Amino acid sequence: MDSTKSFAISQQAVWTAYQRVKANRGSAGVDRQSLSDFEQDLSNNLYKLWNRLASGSYMPPPVRTVEIPKAQGGVRRLGVPTVADRIAQTVVTQVFAPCVEPHFHRDSYGYRPKKSALQAVAVTRTRCWKYDYLVEFDIQGLFDAIDHTLLLRAVAKHTACRWVRLYIERWLKAPFQQADGVQVARERGTPQGGCVSAVLANLFLHYAFDQWMVRTFPHLLFARYADDAVVHCRTQEEAEQFQMALEERLRVYHLELHAEKTQIVCCNVKRQGENKLAKKFTFLGYEFRPRLVRSRQGKMFVAFTPAVSPCAAKRMRQCIRRWRLNLQTSRTLEEIAHEVNPTVRGWMTYFGAYNRSSLYPILRQIDLHLVQWVKRKWTKKGRYFKRAKHWLGKTAHYRPKLFAHWQFGVTFSAG
Repeated sequence: MDSTKSFAISQQAVWTAYQRVKANRGSAGVDRQSLSDFEQDLSNNLYKLWNRLASGSYMPPPVRTVEIPKAQGGVRRLGVPTVADRIAQTVVTQVFAPCVEPHFHRDSYGYRPKKSALQAVAVTRTRCWKYDYLVEFDIQGLFDAIDHTLLLRAVAKHTACRWVRLYIERWLKAPFQQADGVQVARERGTPQGGCVSAVLANLFLHYAFDQWMVRTFPHLLFARYADDAVVHCRTQEEAEQFQMALEERLRVYHLELHAEKTQIVCCNVKRQGENKLAKKFTFLGYEFRPRLVRSRQGKMFVAFTPAVSPCAAKRMRQCIRRWRLNLQTSRTLEEIAHEVNPTVRGWMTYFGAYNRSSLYPILRQIDLHLVQWVKRKWTKKGRYFKRAKHWLGKTAHYRPKLFAHWQFGVTFSAG
């Protein structure tokens, strides 16, 4: 620690932040400097960053904007900080996050340690069986609409550290830089993409929604993942009253509900014919709706349960097509498996947690592409589809651990 510096920021804190940024990888910012470029002169770059942070002279560069198409239309604007700025944000987050984390609500699941989207899905699944109605909502453009004055007031409430407050304020004011190089000043919002933005968005909604729910509707249970949330109600009237109250509450914080993603849902299978309410909803990639399930005693019955949503399934199929496995005849089966297994394993882990069988038709698309690969790779052996399919089935039988989905029995021979 250098006593001549304005702020007590250690070089070890910057090194730890760099290691986290390296683990998460990421794209280059406005300076077009990649992580590997930054590492060409790592010691010097980290020292200069520490020196500016500790002296109070660090000024965040503009944030490069990237527009990502949404599954249901429109685009999501992400902010891509430079490598050095990501390290600087991580330094601040390492100090600020522990200050606010103990205060967050237990049913806030987004961007938090030891919390996950699957936990939110699990608790929602259980509560859908206990409560007949549910309000599903999404906040329109949360990261672009956060009020700076209100947010900085919340930051000051949780930390007296001068440099944490100083740099958070500077990040909030850092301009966007568009693809054509034009810089756009920001008076509201925090760029979605920076690690500090996730903590700040959670803090903002902690006061805008979570604490308000505890005070005003303590009898209503909810699960929130960033700006996506569900609230369980006992009656339709209660759900309607809550939705109106929620709209008024968000207006106070200059937020509004996403009209197309906000609805009241009837979760009671027996009562769904009594009203014209929605009978299904999508939350964190899972579609909740009535499904035929089997009890532990082997009896079939209809229950309101989650499974992979059509939108998520569509994205997975598009990803499989982009791999173009059938054309990769210059590669071995082992090389192809090495490339696709991490992604497939992630799908199986997340979407296979509930109603795993609904994921199987999607994963079998991989085998369909592999059959075409066999036909192209070995003309004599795979001239006909049935021969190629039989060869792939035998390979899956003798080498079930080669592909991630084969380990779960998702092969042609399995069904």
